[in-house]
Formats: sequence, structure tokens, C-alpha cells
Amino acid sequence: MTAIIKTGALVALALAWASAAAAQEASPDAAPKRPSLEVLERIIETRTPQTRIETPDHERITARRIDIVDADGTIRMTLSGATPPPIIDGVQYKRAFNVAGLILYDDKGSERGGFGTADIEGGMAVLALDHPAMDAVGWRVSPDGSISFVFNQAPPLVREPGLDGALVPGVETPTRMRLSLAADGAPAVELSDRNDQPRLRLTVTEEGFGAIQFLNAQGQVIHTLAPEADLQP
Repeated sequence: MTAIIKTGALVALALAWASAAAAQEASPDAAPKRPSLEVLERIIETRTPQTRIETPDHERITARRIDIVDADGTIRMTLSGATPPPIIDGVQYKRAFNVAGLILYDDKGSERGGFGTADIEGGMAVLALDHPAMDAVGWRVSPDGSISFVFNQAPPLVREPGLDGALVPGVETPTRMRLSLAADGAPAVELSDRNDQPRLRLTVTEEGFGAIQFLNAQGQVIHTLAPEADLQP
């Protein structure tokens, strides 16, 4: 649950650099869109996060937090009412709001997924499994009743010299597949191209007809297949 794209983890990052990234032209040979060192510095919580427990105290059970450690003392799982800010390659970044739940870490102490509830108006349930520096798949149940399940393409691994070579979170990458249920109950399965543009959508129309929609690069539906609708008088 790292970036989202991690709900509640790097929202500030996305807002800080989205406008600048949008100005870059998409090109197969262009460098991947990523936040600058200045943007990263603004959202860093600490460059020296706690990733190890030198002397485990019977699995460190406390009233608000439980840490599970491996044989070397590295924290591999945290259950807490206020989960720690996300750690990515040795750097800890700020959360935009509290998330209560379970966080999973790899053997280097980097966050690689988790599930819980986000403390936003109305509450949100979230679950994610991560690439090394951002979400890979993620579930989200929003306060309005809508549900989404996304699959993100693995971004290139970009390292920032100004952060001692640490991986850069938030490198732009397309969401290639999305399963969603709108608040009004409308279902959809979307497949997107490398520019993060939906190109194929499977859905059910308001009339109850199954439909396949084909979209162009501007997001416009250019052709719809709805055989049952064509049979109506």
C-alpha cells in the first residue's frame, strides 16, 4: 500500500507534481514522469525510519501497535490503529491522513502492501499489494458506495542521487486494468493503453443490456457492441 495510489499514503505527492507531469509529452523514448527531488523533500517524514527492533519484547505487543519481526529484528508486519508512514527504500514519507490496519514489509523494511481503513469523511476501506515503489494492485471501497480494483503496470525503477540513491516513489505508470462498481450500481471492466487511456470497456447499460465499448485515444466511445439492444423493436 505505497502510493494511489496508495490511498492515504502519497496523496500529497500526487497533488504536488501532477500538474508538472501533465505538461510532458508521452513518448516511448521519453524519461519516465517522476516527482523532482524538491517535491520528494517536501513529503519526506524522515530519511532514517525505524525498520529494526534490536531487542524484541515478546513481539512488542502494546495497546496501539503490534510489530512482527523476523530473526534479524527487521519489522515485517505492523498492526496499528495509526499505521506508520510508508517506508520506501529506507526513506519514510508522510501520510495525508491516518490509516488503521495491517502493513506488510519486505526484508529491507520497505512497505509492500497492507489493508485497513482510511480516516476520511465517511471512512474508506483499502487493500493493496505493491511494486517496489508504488501500488501494483489495489482495492478501494469509497464512502459513496463505489468500489474499484486496479492493476498498475510496474514503473521503471528510478533512483534519486539526492536521496543517497533511494528509489523514487510516484514514478508515473499506467493503470492497465480496472474493475469498478459505481455508486449507482453500474459495473465496468476497463483495459487501458500505455498512456493510461481506457480503450476497451465491458459494461451493462442503464437498460440492462450487456455492452462492449471501444474508445479512441481521446477517451471517446467510437463503437459499441450490444447485441441484445439491437434485437429490441
